[in-house]
Amino acid sequence: MDIDISALPSPCYIIDERLLIKNLEVLNSVQERTGASILLALKGFSMFSVFPLVGQYLKGVTSSSLFEARLGYEKMGKEVHAYAPAYIDGEFDELLGYVDHLVFNSFDQWNKYKDKVKNVHSKKIECGIRVNPEYSEIETPLYDPCYDHSRLGVTLSNFRPEDLEGIDGIHFHTMCEQNSDTLERTVKVVEEKFGEYIHGMKWLNLGGGHHITRPDYDIETLVRTILYLKEKYSVDIYLEPGEAIALNTGYLVATVLDIVDNGMNIAILDTSAECHMPDVLAMPYRPSIIDAGTPGEYEHTYRLGGMTCLAGDVIGDYSFKEPLKPGDKLVFCDMGHYTMVKNHMFNGVNLPSIATYSEADGIKIIRQFSYEDYSSRLS
Repeated sequence: MDIDISALPSPCYIIDERLLIKNLEVLNSVQERTGASILLALKGFSMFSVFPLVGQYLKGVTSSSLFEARLGYEKMGKEVHAYAPAYIDGEFDELLGYVDHLVFNSFDQWNKYKDKVKNVHSKKIECGIRVNPEYSEIETPLYDPCYDHSRLGVTLSNFRPEDLEGIDGIHFHTMCEQNSDTLERTVKVVEEKFGEYIHGMKWLNLGGGHHITRPDYDIETLVRTILYLKEKYSVDIYLEPGEAIALNTGYLVATVLDIVDNGMNIAILDTSAECHMPDVLAMPYRPSIIDAGTPGEYEHTYRLGGMTCLAGDVIGDYSFKEPLKPGDKLVFCDMGHYTMVKNHMFNGVNLPSIATYSEADGIKIIRQFSYEDYSSRLS
């Protein structure tokens, strides 16, 4: 890492725009080879200070709420797609002002709102229905849109062909951090169940979970799958990854506050798994740290804990070549996606600052937070 982390506040998220551009170039190459449209899923990455950069490569954003749709509309100004398990009556009219595509989770939702959509005269809003092929290869139920009794998407037994009039596209989302071989197998199931309905549609949305910018991702299979669908069904193709845009582009810089001993050395940091990297507890997973190894790999092993009073606020066990001491900086890798969008202020712990790094500007502090950010949410 060639960024001077001593110049950063702590804790701090920092996005390396050089790495972001690298990801965007990979994604754009897929667009150019296939004619598909790739959207930024805001649920994974909503750092709008880089939206002008993202907008140079991608076609727009996809959102899951009124606020996400408004953010994409105002800060990127390209296509805005939306999907939600159910729409809120009091927000729907405003939502229509921001979106170009609207995907419904059920035919009841579609029938409830379709007249409102049709009465928007300022633009044509294209509408879709989300289907659940009841097939996925995700092992963690928390992230599996197709697990038993899932609320997401219409299953074949509940599909209503008679209600398709006015529907422009079909959407499915069954993947999470997976390669294109999973997509290829999933498409076969979608075709078996819903292929006859894809004929006559304007577009097919393949959802998110495509790890396109991962080093071992098989782009050729993705390209082949997209071209196959376009040729067979004469539809436009959309993909809406969130993680692939910011994958391996961001870091979280934190500082050691204290070292305590309870049968092993425990380093308490000025960051928190619970507050600042919640997927470490929910997924769960163990983030990489620059110059750190697995327990016992190097001479000095520590359990890294957060600064909240939650007993389980533990990031994991790591080893280091030199002993840790208060004031040392640690750099957590791949902290761009599903961090800022999920973090919170439990215990009144402040949010990390947000920064970027670019060749032109070096380090740029985008945002720092204060007591008012905490107190203004609570009363």
